[in-house]
Amino acid sequence: MPVRPAVTEAELEAHLRGICFKTGPPRRLGVEVEWLVHDARAPRCPVAPSRLHTAADALRELPLASLLTFEPGGQLELSSPPAASLMACVETVAADLAQVRPVMRAHGLGLAGHGHNPWHAPSRVLAEPRYDAMEAYFDRWGPAGRSMMCATASVQVCVDAGHEEPGPLGLGRRWLMAHLLGAVLSAAFANSPTSEGCPTGYRTTRQLVWSRLDPARTLAPPQDDDPRTAWARYVLDAPVMCIRGPHGPWDAPEQLTFRDWVRGGAPRPPTREDLDYHVTTLFPPVRPRGHLELRMIDAQAGERGWVVPLAVTAALFDDPEAAERAYRAVKPLAETAGARPAPRNPLWRRAARAALTDPELHAAALTCFDAAREALPRLGAAPEVLAAVDAFTARYVARGRCPADDHLDALDTAAAAGPPEAGPTSGKDSP
Repeated sequence: MPVRPAVTEAELEAHLRGICFKTGPPRRLGVEVEWLVHDARAPRCPVAPSRLHTAADALRELPLASLLTFEPGGQLELSSPPAASLMACVETVAADLAQVRPVMRAHGLGLAGHGHNPWHAPSRVLAEPRYDAMEAYFDRWGPAGRSMMCATASVQVCVDAGHEEPGPLGLGRRWLMAHLLGAVLSAAFANSPTSEGCPTGYRTTRQLVWSRLDPARTLAPPQDDDPRTAWARYVLDAPVMCIRGPHGPWDAPEQLTFRDWVRGGAPRPPTREDLDYHVTTLFPPVRPRGHLELRMIDAQAGERGWVVPLAVTAALFDDPEAAERAYRAVKPLAETAGARPAPRNPLWRRAARAALTDPELHAAALTCFDAAREALPRLGAAPEVLAAVDAFTARYVARGRCPADDHLDALDTAAAAGPPEAGPTSGKDSP
């Protein structure tokens, strides 16, 4: 007798369609901000796991509004609660960072905003069943999985799914725009041109890493279907990374999709909780979790560098006028993208390698940043946020540059100057 599944395939599909796109007027905004953790005096030297664990214990005692977590390589992440406005989101995360940074400094540690670790090879510091299973799973595709887990950091902006009805703030429009605008955001904020001290040939090495992982769980779903239908099919047809259990490793049979698991019921029948956990192991560039989680932006340098991508993205999605302008600017990019899904299509590959030196992406970025700047006062953005967006636009977007170009210029200057004189390591390396 076959084992009867805990839930049916139809029930799971209905569950996915019901929880992953919760429609209505866009009202909430969130951000997940990651940093690489480094030694404050010698950032090129890996930090001992014991130091990270000690600092983490101290940080967990803080009364933070954001959720504090650590990634497998020791990257620190703050996930804001859903905010009712842009400024509420900015102020919450800024207040939490004002508590976090002094504790890190007291432990001799700093936070660096890079999309990919520029100094040393990935090294895992968290030993948990989830990460053991993830590492073993991604090792089948080569070393990119360990880089993703342990050497990358991002600014992930979360916006509401939008109205059920068509229009600038409608779900269908926002879903499509996220996958086209995502390439523009990836290019404008590209900030990871090196790995282990050497240029990789890409301005966002982080996006290069993501494009080399298991395509069944890191590519975008097809864009020619209803978003709910496409996402439900994508989730159920993705391979199971791990099957949780109380004892032993969280193994899963190779090539077992969640749909196969439901139909076969072995090694045990899956539950709705298993499906929800499975969704957390899928990493497309835009992940629907009731809201839309935009995952393509590199971590940014500076104490408030994360504010600019948050503000620009919020304006382009939640202000109707800016959303309409942005959509018109990025819609022609669909021809460049072609039929292949992001981030492996030509548009996203250009964004990763060329960033805003690509004329098409540069033109779209100019329009989008201008639309965002006009919209931000309507969203209640404070003068310091407007000034930060203006400064970023003038320094990078207007000139067809991105933060990665600063790093590449510095490498060229250092190479022209010749090898440095021998001497003690100073704190000048700290970002």
